[in-house]
Amino acid sequence: MNANQKILVVDDERDIVDLISYSLAKEGYQVYQAYNGKEGIEVAKQANPDLIILDVMMPEMDGIEACRLMRSMPEFKHTFMVFLTARSEEYSEIAGFNVGADDYIAKPIKPRALMSRINAILRRNNTESGIDHADKLEIMDLVIDRDSFLVYREGEKIVLAKKEFELLYLLASKPNKVFTREQILKAIWEDSVVVTNRTIDVHIRKLREKIGDHYVSTVKGVGYKFEVS
Repeated sequence: MNANQKILVVDDERDIVDLISYSLAKEGYQVYQAYNGKEGIEVAKQANPDLIILDVMMPEMDGIEACRLMRSMPEFKHTFMVFLTARSEEYSEIAGFNVGADDYIAKPIKPRALMSRINAILRRNNTESGIDHADKLEIMDLVIDRDSFLVYREGEKIVLAKKEFELLYLLASKPNKVFTREQILKAIWEDSVVVTNRTIDVHIRKLREKIGDHYVSTVKGVGYKFEVS
């Protein structure tokens, strides 16, 4: 059932690439390979994968920079990007989410667990429960367009990372409703992805940097809401 879904594996360790590729192929995915960030971008442009697995530390161009560059390209706006790394430090994880990663998986690789995670990510359909699924939300001076994954503020286009957009859409779909952290995690990342409260905070901070501070307010000890006076 995965025959039409394409996955690109980018890692400078060839044995890791081979292990992941073998596991993915057994699941029926079309698999592409690259061995540094620069090569990964070139292969991605040719293959147009549904999901890209990126190691963080690689020669020529690391995974963080490769992800940042691809997220700036329209063709990769909806592509799932997952970081794979031995570096479990919090700053590395935050850096990954800052450039638009969808998930973060630590080495050493456990093939069965990895496949479960990848399958779950690709099953997502961005239909968060309880949200009005209008193609376009117009609220205050913002227009939030689900079709293009773009936001317009007083006619000016604002480009958001995929998770930033989904977070804004979730909050704006229910103005003045307080969403708890648990509700946000379930709606945006689902139960299959291990993320922390810090992850939400990072995405809120990035969202405020791009659209302005006054739209999303913090309800201390509870969560966040889209503020409409």
